[in-house]
Amino acid sequence: MTEEASLPVVELIPIDQIAIMNPRVRNKRIFKEITDNIGEVGLKRPITVARRNSREGPRYEVVCGQGRVEAYLALGQREIPALVIEASSEDCLVMSLVENCARRKHHAIELLQDIRGLKQRGYEVPEIAAKTGLTAEYVRGVIRLLERSEHRLLRAVESGQIPVSVAVDIAESDDAGIQRALQQAYESKLLRGSRLLAAKRIAEQRKLRGKGLSTTLARRTVPVSSDALVRAYRDDVDKKRLLVRKAEATRDRLTFVTEALRKLLADENFVTLLRAEGLDTLPSNLVDRIKARGAP
Repeated sequence: MTEEASLPVVELIPIDQIAIMNPRVRNKRIFKEITDNIGEVGLKRPITVARRNSREGPRYEVVCGQGRVEAYLALGQREIPALVIEASSEDCLVMSLVENCARRKHHAIELLQDIRGLKQRGYEVPEIAAKTGLTAEYVRGVIRLLERSEHRLLRAVESGQIPVSVAVDIAESDDAGIQRALQQAYESKLLRGSRLLAAKRIAEQRKLRGKGLSTTLARRTVPVSSDALVRAYRDDVDKKRLLVRKAEATRDRLTFVTEALRKLLADENFVTLLRAEGLDTLPSNLVDRIKARGAP
């Protein structure tokens, strides 16, 4: 086989045959920019997929290009140019991870979650480090932080505010241990100046707000005044009055329809026409109402 014959080929493939094996939530603003750009100038770079054969025909797993696939869907397209390669699902996952790590612009926590995904699939730390271009110490520390759900510290590590080794020490220490870890980081010149202040601030935020980035402080209870109670009561009454008016309007429409059908069904010619067209049945509830109003 020649080298040219083994090269992957760009094909136009149906989007409904594409499966995204490792989906990520997209930033809405960035996704809109991608969609607008593709809508204006077209697709600059085809997506990369791996072909899978099934009883229903060929299927494709996305290696790189989830955002472009979703943008094409948003634009109402049914097919998308794709670079089709031969690769196993495991290889696709690794290639997707390496691609995202190479960009390293957004969704840092999601990228680090992928490292844990590789670990759960049986890859050892040196293998993950070799595949991602990261150091074994970094990978090992990230896995330990992920296992403890230390998302606040992970974000600080990814943004370069604190070294991963210091983040691990903070995660595994009490208040006194954290102070010792920061002191040792200062003495070993891992943290100095603004970075040391940032590390102290992150440790304080973690203590007050928790490990996760979405954790919020408990809301303070605000006393409710008598005027607020009266307003809430009036608002509730207004909503119920509106609901009653809608119910009365619906009842009037139903009465009109019932009476109209009752008069039409009293016309034998109309009934004969309905039977000829196979339209001589009605919902049971409507039939009961018509009979109750005296239909023949």
